[in-house]
Amino acid sequence: MSSQKEYLDYILEQLSLSEDIAYRAMMGEYIIYYKGKVVGGIYDDRFLVKDIKAAREMLPDANLEIPYDGAKKMILVYNIEDKEFMKTLMEKMYPELPEPKRKKRG
Repeated sequence: MSSQKEYLDYILEQLSLSEDIAYRAMMGEYIIYYKGKVVGGIYDDRFLVKDIKAAREMLPDANLEIPYDGAKKMILVYNIEDKEFMKTLMEKMYPELPEPKRKKRG
């Protein structure tokens, strides 16, 4: 099942207090970036973030869900209505996220 563009638009609106949010469409789903780092994505109209310490601390009661077959479990963000929470989540996750991989030129 693919995610709806309307859901992506909704999530982007909820993240609008954070600067430098970007996305990339990927096989019917959407990868979400914060300041150039992957924070998570939209899978089957669910906003999932990487399973890292900062996200677990901010979402202690969240379910771990599989975004797609063969992927690592991710944290389901359940309180997306709170824009301040979403901004804080991005800020707290950022230091733990890996740097983007540089593409090799051949």
